Amino acid sequence: MHHVRFVDPAGDVRRGEWTDPDGEEITVHPTHGARISLDEETYTASEVEILPPCEPSKVVCVGRNYADHAAELDNEVPDRPLLFLKPPSAVVAHNESLPLLPGKERIDYEAEIGIVIGERARNVPAGRAGEVVAGFTCINDVSNRDDQDVETNWVRGKAFDASCPLGPVIATPEEVPRDARVSCRLNGRTVQEGTREQLVFGLEELIEEITAYMTLQPGDVIATGTPEGVGPLSDGDTVEVTVEGVGTLRNTVEIE
Repeated sequence: MHHVRFVDPAGDVRRGEWTDPDGEEITVHPTHGARISLDEETYTASEVEILPPCEPSKVVCVGRNYADHAAELDNEVPDRPLLFLKPPSAVVAHNESLPLLPGKERIDYEAEIGIVIGERARNVPAGRAGEVVAGFTCINDVSNRDDQDVETNWVRGKAFDASCPLGPVIATPEEVPRDARVSCRLNGRTVQEGTREQLVFGLEELIEEITAYMTLQPGDVIATGTPEGVGPLSDGDTVEVTVEGVGTLRNTVEIE
């Protein structure tokens, strides 16, 4: 299934199933949504406002988790997952405009597969990691290279407002192949391609490592890293992140 959050024409926040995230039809089942309904309701994606599919208390990001990306930045692959955080204020929805920090020389796109946590998770062993996963989503880890390159904690470089487009849906695990492809298109041109199999540290390792240090709450997201091909965004660009089995996350860039 593909779970979606949206605002319906009446202004209510609803949850439903987007049967084809690259298509139009969204179905709200009787058990979903703020309003009581006796029957399924169907909307088209164009008549509703798509929201981020979850409301994370934090997004835990993994740096240099594709060897080819580490190489393109002239960095070594880390010997354990390189972790950093994005706050809730970083999250941007599908089709929402993507405002970028003004006065910066380079702000990059980074297409990533996102793991959405389904239940409270602490000290989860790798062998049980799948039990806490609600599904997968698309992420764009927007990165401010001007500040990232001159600081060690990456707060200015990675955690600024609107630095984490997320969505459009949560695809349940059976929808997403173990070798799922992730790609990025900039103004219709493919600029990044990779697969889940290329991750240096896989889903199970990441969940075990992260939950050894912090508690993950339902709705929290792990951004698993980006393949090679990152590059700068400019005012007016359309950037699209596609994850096989999930769909496509699309945003248009605006300089504040």
